[in-house]
Amino acid sequence: MADARSIALVCATEISLWEELGVRALAVAKAEPALVPLLKRYVLEPKNFGEGIVRRLAERLSSSGHDVTLIVQVLSEAVAADPEVLAQMRADIRATLERDPATEHALIPFLWFKGFHAISAHRLAHVLWKAGRRDVAMYLQSLSSENLAVDIHPAARFGVGILLDHATGFVAGETTVVDDNVSFLHEVTLGGTGKARGDRHPKIRSGVLVGAGAKILGNITIGAGAKIGAGSVVLKDVAAHTSVAGVPAVMIGRTNVDAPALDMDHSL
Repeated sequence: MADARSIALVCATEISLWEELGVRALAVAKAEPALVPLLKRYVLEPKNFGEGIVRRLAERLSSSGHDVTLIVQVLSEAVAADPEVLAQMRADIRATLERDPATEHALIPFLWFKGFHAISAHRLAHVLWKAGRRDVAMYLQSLSSENLAVDIHPAARFGVGILLDHATGFVAGETTVVDDNVSFLHEVTLGGTGKARGDRHPKIRSGVLVGAGAKILGNITIGAGAKIGAGSVVLKDVAAHTSVAGVPAVMIGRTNVDAPALDMDHSL
C-alpha cells in the first residue's frame, strides 16, 4: 500500500491536475456549447478538485436526482474526515492516463469513466466504514452497485494507482486487499468460496494485471507482478511474476516485466 512519501508526491500535483482539468474544460466548452452547464457544475465553478469530484460522484451515484443533496453531504463528510483520499483519486486518474490508450487527457476519466468513479466512491465509503459509519458506507456501496454496476464492499482495502478498466461487473468482497498499481478489466470477481466468516477474500499484490472475467476466490494471494488470464478461475495462491490461466487456473509461464499492470499486455 502507498507510503507517506508516495502520497506526498501525489499531493504535490494537485494544483497542476486541477488546472489541467480547467483548461480542458474550457476547450470542451468552446467546442461543445451544449456541455457548458455540466462543465460548470463539475470543473469551472468548484473551487478545487475535492469539491468538483464530490459533485460529479453525487450525480453519478443518484438514480433519480432527488437524493443528490444527501449524497453530496455524505461524500463531503468523508473528504473532510480524510483529505488524503483526494490524493488517492488523483493517483488513479494518473494511472488511467498512463495505462489506457483511450484516455487522451485527465478530464475524460474525471467526467466519464465509471471505473474511476466507482473506485473513488469506494474510497469515500471506506473512509466512512473506518470511522464507524457503516450504514451510510453501505448506502454508498448500494448506490454504486445499482448505478455503476460495480460492487465493492466498503471494508475492502485498495492501494493507489488502481485502474478499473471498463469496470462493469467488478466485485470485491469485504476482506479483499489490493496493493498499489493494480489493473483490472471488467467482470472480475474478488470473492469468497462459501459461508465462512473472517478473512476470506483475495489479497492482490502490487503490479498485478487481472484479465476480463477472471474470478479469484478465497483467502489466497496473487503475488506481485503476476498476470491472470481473461476468464480464469483462480482458487490457489499465484506466485509472484507468474502467468496463470484456465478453469481452474494453472501456471503457464513467467511474466516478462516486473509490473504487468503498467503495460496492460494481456498476452500469455
